[in-house]
Amino acid sequence: MSSTSQKHRNFVAEPMGEKAVTDLAGIGGVLGDRLEKKGFDKASVVLGQFLVLKKNKELFVDWLKDTAGANAKQAGDCHQCLSDWCDEFL
Repeated sequence: MSSTSQKHRNFVAEPMGEKAVTDLAGIGGVLGDRLEKKGFDKASVVLGQFLVLKKNKELFVDWLKDTAGANAKQAGDCHQCLSDWCDEFL
């Protein structure tokens, strides 16, 4: 497994609960604001979209780029974070 950020490790270490969208790896303040304005105000709502897209990396990355203007690294980090979380908790 590639090295992950502390933010990623913190996210994957515990259940979803009411985590903010900015708790996701790859999602900072700017992307978080954009997602919140489109109704994706919690990490769990982004997880729902991730699952609707069947955990498909290409589809999720494209969705995050289109929805929030994320770059490839940000979207990839977010996908990996959610994927690892699902492996741990689902």
